[in-house]
Amino acid sequence: MLDETQQKLCDENTTDFSDLTALTINCTLKPSPDGSHTDKLLGIPETILVRNDVSLEQVRLVDHTIAPGVYPDMTQHGAAQDDWPAIWEKVKAADILIIGTPIWLGEKSSVCQRLIERLYAHSGQTNDKGQYIFYGKVGGCIVTGNEDGIKHVAMGVLYSLQHVGYTIPPQADAGWIGEAGPGPSYGDAKEDGSGYVGFDNDFTRRNSTFATWNLMHMARMLKNAGGIPCHGNSVDLWKEGRRFDAPNPEYR
Repeated sequence: MLDETQQKLCDENTTDFSDLTALTINCTLKPSPDGSHTDKLLGIPETILVRNDVSLEQVRLVDHTIAPGVYPDMTQHGAAQDDWPAIWEKVKAADILIIGTPIWLGEKSSVCQRLIERLYAHSGQTNDKGQYIFYGKVGGCIVTGNEDGIKHVAMGVLYSLQHVGYTIPPQADAGWIGEAGPGPSYGDAKEDGSGYVGFDNDFTRRNSTFATWNLMHMARMLKNAGGIPCHGNSVDLWKEGRRFDAPNPEYR
């Protein structure tokens, strides 16, 4: 029997998410207008976000010229073109970032790795509290493929996000790989015409749904709290000599 307390808590949820913004970045290797299995799985969190009035933007990164490097604008470092500064404005404005990536040779895509490197380019910037620029934002990831590696890929992506300052809520990743080896990918039409591969997979639907709601809840909590308290983590104040109770190495 369904626990009455759980049912009551879920039914009475009246949280307003309408002032939150979200950005999904699809790191498929396929440029538009080619179909993307990652895009189809990202459709689960995107649908939930929109149904709850979260403002959503979507980016397929391979459609843009993102120069390699770890500076905010690589045209200032020799690149002929760099579309990253425009993408960065979307990242900076978003309370929620969801990265979608396929698995290739057991790893995230090369496009995803480039995204992470360009996010890292901003890791030294600070917000108006003197904290790193990504403080107060939440991050998660969605993974697709035909080979093992969902948890391995998610581990790398989520580690990178938290390292630069994103808050990672509980269970902030989900994925679908189907059977290992050649075969249909997520969203391909079934041979018998009965639907689409993976759409009826309860494990993937559940985890994608839980991840999305956890991202929204954590973003709501952070925004209500005015972000993460700045005591003990202000880069600017540390540079000015504040040590926030850290022991003095001269007296240890």
